[in-house]
Amino acid sequence: MSSLALEIKNLYAWYGESHVLHGINLSVHKGEVVCLLGRNGAGRTTTLRAILGLVGNRTGLVKVNGHEVIGMPTYQVAQLGIGYCPEERGIFTSLTCEQNLMLPPKVGEGMAMTVEEIYQMFPNLYERRSSPGGKLSGGEQQMLAIARILRTGAHLLLLDEITEGLAPVIIQKLTEVVRALKERGFTIILVEQNFRFASKLADRNYVIEHGQVVKTVERGELEASQEELKILLGV
Repeated sequence: MSSLALEIKNLYAWYGESHVLHGINLSVHKGEVVCLLGRNGAGRTTTLRAILGLVGNRTGLVKVNGHEVIGMPTYQVAQLGIGYCPEERGIFTSLTCEQNLMLPPKVGEGMAMTVEEIYQMFPNLYERRSSPGGKLSGGEQQMLAIARILRTGAHLLLLDEITEGLAPVIIQKLTEVVRALKERGFTIILVEQNFRFASKLADRNYVIEHGQVVKTVERGELEASQEELKILLGV
């Protein structure tokens, strides 16, 4: 049995005529937190979307838990145990917090968290469970977008820019959440611009530029790679 939760080789992707990914290669072991770093437009979000088949066309090899998924429709890929938290969060504003939480279908049983466990992890959501999604703060909406996929039984979590525009106190809470999820055995891929947030969590970082992985940095190499990463990320 492979220890890889995700394996990507020579992944190319297009939106219509636009060629966005130019041969992405990366791997994620079960239970790891891996971060995709890069500037806006580098291809990080498209990499997540290409895993799920949410792009116009894709070629190459993508294996989820050993299953080749390039030829599968998106709903079948998700059923292999993938939870996707998009940058735009996708909260239904007219539904209550709890209705949003209960909406997604199950894609597995093994990793599914109960509603009680989710409310323990996100006490704010318990307090706001009867509030319409549109009345939640940005931080609460982000917590709900993550919480929603934890109920589904997904074990591979794709989290896109979850710290975007949030206050430091919320980012600290999300740091604690990602650590707790890793301890529970989830495999997590973060797309992040917030390098400080990512560096505290990631076992490995892939820097993506122009639709390709240009550098791989293991956790133990972060200190030595700081200056090069600043140049690559433009920070």
